[in-house]
Amino acid sequence: MNSTFKIKLLSSLEKVFLDDKLDDKKTISKASMLRNERYSFQVAYTETDKVILSRRIGTFEMKSDIKHCIKTRKVELVPSQMPTYSNYDENYLRVIPGLYPDPLVDIDECGHLYFVTNQLRSLWITIELNSQISKGNHDIEVIFYDEEKQILANEIFNIDIIDALLPNQDLIFTQWLHCDCLALEYKVAIFSNEHWKLIENYIKTAVKNGINMILTPIFTPPLDTAIDGERPTVQLVDVYKNEPEKYTFNFDMLKKWIDLCHECGVEYFEISHLFTQWGAKHAPKIMAVENGEYKKIFGWDTDSVSEEYKLFLHVFLAELIIFLKTEEIADKCYFHISDEPSKDQIQSYINSKAIVKDILKDFHIMDALSDYEFYTTGAVELPIPASNHIEKFIENKATNLWTYYCSGQWQYVSNRFFSMSSLRNRIIGTQFYKYDIVGFLHWGFNFWFNQFSIAPINPYIVTDGEFFAPSGDTFSVYPGNDGNPVESLRLVVFYEALQDLRAFKLLENLYDKGFVLKLIEENTERPITFKEYPLTDDYLLSLREKVNQAIKVKYLYSKTKITN
Repeated sequence: MNSTFKIKLLSSLEKVFLDDKLDDKKTISKASMLRNERYSFQVAYTETDKVILSRRIGTFEMKSDIKHCIKTRKVELVPSQMPTYSNYDENYLRVIPGLYPDPLVDIDECGHLYFVTNQLRSLWITIELNSQISKGNHDIEVIFYDEEKQILANEIFNIDIIDALLPNQDLIFTQWLHCDCLALEYKVAIFSNEHWKLIENYIKTAVKNGINMILTPIFTPPLDTAIDGERPTVQLVDVYKNEPEKYTFNFDMLKKWIDLCHECGVEYFEISHLFTQWGAKHAPKIMAVENGEYKKIFGWDTDSVSEEYKLFLHVFLAELIIFLKTEEIADKCYFHISDEPSKDQIQSYINSKAIVKDILKDFHIMDALSDYEFYTTGAVELPIPASNHIEKFIENKATNLWTYYCSGQWQYVSNRFFSMSSLRNRIIGTQFYKYDIVGFLHWGFNFWFNQFSIAPINPYIVTDGEFFAPSGDTFSVYPGNDGNPVESLRLVVFYEALQDLRAFKLLENLYDKGFVLKLIEENTERPITFKEYPLTDDYLLSLREKVNQAIKVKYLYSKTKITN
């Protein structure tokens, strides 16, 4: 074998940078997984031969009896000009602009790879089982070859398959799909056949990664839009203004959306906001056919509490509710008033909500916000506090508690910026479990605009929305050339957090919550909160193994097979 070519097996929590040293990375050689989860690990590789001036081409292969259940992708790197804000905490991997590992890109059919001298790179290997795979230990040999098909290096990873199933995910998880970004990126007409296919592809990937609630644009969502500006129209409900104060509606496209979401496995529908972001002061952009002309009838020039908009909402919501009940999804629908209102906007929020409160009395109304006063005043019955402001809600025993994060949650709490460790991304599953979090919201599944949606960006080049937010906040997938999204490392690691949550709940069903919490905190210096948690990969990796082994033992000595 070639002594200048080195490889090492790494966990999914490692991030491999080009200038990292292989010797500094901690190796793994075995792990366990339950039957219906996805397990990922990495193979880092580097060429150290200084005689090679730039690079050479090699290939990669796996040998295993479960090879057909394994997918291998390259961890590619993309630039970050703004990895974080200036007042960052101490728990960042690095904070300087540069290339960061993130897109998980398919390897070509021949398995060709570039081996670049003195650069450390990695492959992302994912195991997803089928029902025919036997329980127990399975070896996976990873082999690298040179151009002449001579072996450069090889290692063996062992996976122990535990004959138990994770329960279904009961956490409600929404990460906003931006349909206008799909149309602009792929240069297709909105709601054309091509656009619907893209929407389907992206929803499938979202559901695959634990997203079970989809933002549903009954009207163009009034989100991240400059005042007096517009985003492209993505409006699922056709509106007809027949004469002053007389409206009719066509829900055919909304039905198509609902049917598609159901086919893709979506469980919940998040109805787009009825008023503008940051205070609920105006109506969203609403297009209608009036006297044969397709035109905007509401928008920034519409006061949220204007009599005309009040009338429209009452007529529209009454018919929408009938439609949702006919489609038998009314109990799966959640409504929004305005996104991220601040404390000084509370009265404006209350005034706008009062317009729809009675007609939506049988529905959940929720919004992302941070000030506890929105909850104590009853302005929001279902608040979604930011993760760095959730303590007061927890201390006061708020029920049915959700949380969210975005660019504003960069100190101490979990998030998924490029510059943060994957442990900091994944730890949130443990926090969800401890604090009985019901739902989680994140705004950027595929936000490929700059700030205020003034212009589209290339997400492979601009990863911070043109200095809008730290890289990693605005999107979790990249546009693939074939119309399918390219998953990010961050998306996949967050899904591992959701699997941890499901594993904890399975173990709780077998023992009790106290038993699980004891496992979670038995080696921690302080109780886990949203701001305090162990900072080493070993903590999460060993915790999941302890949970898996406890499940395995209980299963082996139980007469009742563990199932969903």
